[in-house]
Amino acid sequence: MNDSSSEIENYNELKFSREQGFFDKSRGIRVLIGVLFILALFFVLHFREIHVEVLEFNSIAPGYVVAQVDFDFLDEESTIIIRQEAVRDIGKIYQIAHKEIRQRRIEFENFLIYNQNWRKGAINTSFEEIYRGMDVLEKGLLLIRFTDPRTLQNMNKLHLPVTHYLIYTPVDSPEGVTFPTQVWEAIGTLAFSSDTQHPNVTSFLIGYFQTKTWAIEEDLHAERGLRRRIQSKIEDKYTHVNAGSRIIDQGERVTARHIAMLQAMKKALSDQRNLWHPLTLLGSLCMTLLLTAICIAYLHINHRQILFSNRKLFLLVTVIILTFFLSKAIEFFLLTSKSNLIEVVRYPLLVPFAAILLCSSMSSNIATFASGFLTIVFTLTLAFEPQGFMIINLAAALVAILSTRNLRRRKEVFVACGKAWLCSIIVIFSLHFYQNTLWNVTILSDIISAVIFMMLTAILVVGILPLIESAFRIMTDVTLMEYMDPNNDLLRRLTIEAPGTYQHSVVVGNLAEVAALAIGANGLFCRVSTLYHDIGKMVTPQYFTENQQGGMNIHQLLTPQESAQVIIAHVSEGVALARKAGLPEQFIDIIKEHHGTTLTYYFYRKQLEKMKGDKSLVDEKEFRYAGPKPRSKESAIIMIADTVEAASRSLDKITEESLMELASRLIKEKADDGQFDNCLLTFEELAIVKSTLIKTLVAYGHSRVKYPMQEAKVSPDTLTILDS
Repeated sequence: MNDSSSEIENYNELKFSREQGFFDKSRGIRVLIGVLFILALFFVLHFREIHVEVLEFNSIAPGYVVAQVDFDFLDEESTIIIRQEAVRDIGKIYQIAHKEIRQRRIEFENFLIYNQNWRKGAINTSFEEIYRGMDVLEKGLLLIRFTDPRTLQNMNKLHLPVTHYLIYTPVDSPEGVTFPTQVWEAIGTLAFSSDTQHPNVTSFLIGYFQTKTWAIEEDLHAERGLRRRIQSKIEDKYTHVNAGSRIIDQGERVTARHIAMLQAMKKALSDQRNLWHPLTLLGSLCMTLLLTAICIAYLHINHRQILFSNRKLFLLVTVIILTFFLSKAIEFFLLTSKSNLIEVVRYPLLVPFAAILLCSSMSSNIATFASGFLTIVFTLTLAFEPQGFMIINLAAALVAILSTRNLRRRKEVFVACGKAWLCSIIVIFSLHFYQNTLWNVTILSDIISAVIFMMLTAILVVGILPLIESAFRIMTDVTLMEYMDPNNDLLRRLTIEAPGTYQHSVVVGNLAEVAALAIGANGLFCRVSTLYHDIGKMVTPQYFTENQQGGMNIHQLLTPQESAQVIIAHVSEGVALARKAGLPEQFIDIIKEHHGTTLTYYFYRKQLEKMKGDKSLVDEKEFRYAGPKPRSKESAIIMIADTVEAASRSLDKITEESLMELASRLIKEKADDGQFDNCLLTFEELAIVKSTLIKTLVAYGHSRVKYPMQEAKVSPDTLTILDS
């Protein structure tokens, strides 16, 4: 018997059609798929995040944190102290109260109106000139600021405008301040510097106001602006931390300084990698090429058909890249979350997603290899605790693969994910037991995050798997179960238009399934595909014995060649109906191959008899099916089951001996005719198939006990009459 690997290979090959178009065969497309995989793998390996434990502000540190590299961090506390020292010498800045200036102007205007003696002090000066001069002086008074020499010196160092600043420190007094003559001279110079006022006007105005008392107030806005400008000139203070230094102690309360140090260490680790340095790029490229070479070597040794089928290769690469994308998106979300989810979701389950998809759409071997490959890549690149992440993902993926091998309904995906979750719980407890932890909140958060990820995995797989099956024309067990639905349009037509053929197909399907399971072949495929293998008989159902309801045989009106052509045509007509209905290409292969290139011997013999036994006058090709011969175990089993079941109907009495003689003869004839030359069936498997078919047919044809006729019941009244 063939080894288990060849059986698994044959089983998985049924998921894909043998028909290959340009996309499947093109070397250029194959190269593009390889380049796409290399680019995606390089991106994941090169642009990886650095995970540094981020503690929550004002929380209690659960453990020690030590600097992994030398780094400088922004020491905000020291910076604040330095900036406070820098503005310590800044004095107060004063201004004349705006209300006071306005009030003094009103008083001056009243003075001009009601006291005409002012003209004695302002000879040759008009009212309009004095009024205009008052406007200029008012603006100047509003701009004037008073401060100490040191503050003015700091302003000059910062190149701040000091045109309207005067060195003067007024004394706080509730009655107001009377400015000295020097101050008023400076005020007059500043106020009238850009104005062409008559000197008499300036002297008159200054003389009037210098005798007044003025309310002084502190200009807080100017002081704050000056302090901000001075502090902004002070560079941030960076403190150096050496690798190995303890950043925070266990049980210590986390401060803003600790958080700044952790963030700076993370940046230093990231900068240390220097992603765009030639050596860093070369390292990522070498790792990418190494992992790619390992994948190619594995496929070349164990699954060469994938390397020579672009459709299968592209499916494998698509699932892996999709898993890459989802993993990086989840990592980015957890790292950037303001709730610090990276510390809660420590072991995200990412690999089972790809494992279930590949196991269902390709094979368990491919899914197992891909799970190991993805686990290694994610452990190297993702910002999670490596040991626990690797163990839990690999274990959950393997359990998911074992649970998905016989997946036949979409809802069973949730069952597989549930088993993977139970496995992850065991791993979670094991990891915590290794750390001498019996129970804590972290265990609960790990379990909850695991169930959330497995639920998301199940939902994504159920949603994506039909798209993959449709896009890549994959026939999974779930697809087979859907085609077994008796409400399918073709099956409903078959039950109505050719009921005998439908019953024949059901029986042959059951026989083929039992025989296939006996040798480890795909029994479900045999059962479902056999339901459609004779759909071509719907075109001319009356020409086939199982659909004839007695009376005259229509073949009596036809020549042997015509009868043979009608019978043979059901294959090509079945192919046409199947393609029109969109049946899988694997079903169409069964329709083509279930008769192989066998001879319609009954009509061939009739034609030979008609020609007096002269074989030269009979073209044997006219009586042979077009084929091809069976190219899989399942196809050969269906051919044998179809032939034996049909021939068994001609037996007068079905016994194990008669069936053994019939089946042996029919199988030998087909073997001698070369019908099994292109399939993988061995002599041992043929013997198992034959014995299984015989036992099943004997069970179908068992006789029942004949029930005796029930005697008519006699009523008591009748007995009374008879007795009398």
